[in-house]
Amino acid sequence: MTHYQLWQGYTVFALDRVIGRELKELPCQEFECDLASSDSIGRFASHYRSFDEPLDVLLNIAGVMAPKAGDALESVAPSTLLSTFQVHTFGPLLLTQALLPSILQARSPTLAFMSSRVGSIADNSSGGAYSYRASKAALNSIGKSMAMDLKEKGVVVLLLHPGFVISGLDKTDDTRNNPEAVMPEEAAEKLWKVVRAKGLAETGTFWHREGFELPW
Repeated sequence: MTHYQLWQGYTVFALDRVIGRELKELPCQEFECDLASSDSIGRFASHYRSFDEPLDVLLNIAGVMAPKAGDALESVAPSTLLSTFQVHTFGPLLLTQALLPSILQARSPTLAFMSSRVGSIADNSSGGAYSYRASKAALNSIGKSMAMDLKEKGVVVLLLHPGFVISGLDKTDDTRNNPEAVMPEEAAEKLWKVVRAKGLAETGTFWHREGFELPW
């Protein structure tokens, strides 16, 4: 979503574990940050606070996916559970915590967390994907709690589902062959429209990229 923020005049700080060529070519400030490392999160938070600027929008977008065979009931390992929760659940919570003073300086801040429909308990009709599914469900719970804690401070908190996106996250052909799959640019454009359209009345809710609300 960096392209759309830049286009609308935002000063963007883009974080990634490794700064790639495409990110370097954008007119944004990039910073290497590993959400699985509290030290790495702390370094970025210190860097951002040095600017003494409010943080208007925080987009927590990070994802890992274990192979299906390694994320099944019979096979999922503690190491898979831990690494997945570190990126999907603990990292977004700790990054938001570290940046909270800057967030609260903004006039109408928004926090958006990239969840997944797979994390919906009500919508679970297929099972499997234990680490992925549970970590996203836990992220939804954290986002809902943040929405309750921060509503009186004027902070909007949204959980987002990108739909099927053709990317490097799913190493199989399942996503690429899905008729509902879209390229990352289309998903980002639609998700950004959702983020900009929601206010305090919708804080603590879960949204599909196509603009409809999802069940927990």
